[in-house]
Amino acid sequence: MAILVYLLAFAIPVYLVYRFDSHSRLWHALAILAALSLGFVPTPPEWKTKTMDMLFGSVFVFLLVWGIGGLLPVGRHHHPRHA
Repeated sequence: MAILVYLLAFAIPVYLVYRFDSHSRLWHALAILAALSLGFVPTPPEWKTKTMDMLFGSVFVFLLVWGIGGLLPVGRHHHPRHA
């Protein structure tokens, strides 16, 4: 189950960056900053469950992959749309 959650947390931002391109580098830089700050925030002892670990981990992976993917200079070949 954990592998599926983390694979989805990786695959969804990769698809979103590929599908919609990277428009504003500021949002991607803020996503990296949010992921790193989320990773360093100490959680309360009552949140030390497997569900919360998977939730925090998947949000961390999602934000980090989306942020890095948007900052990479990968160009896509755009085909003009025809009617």
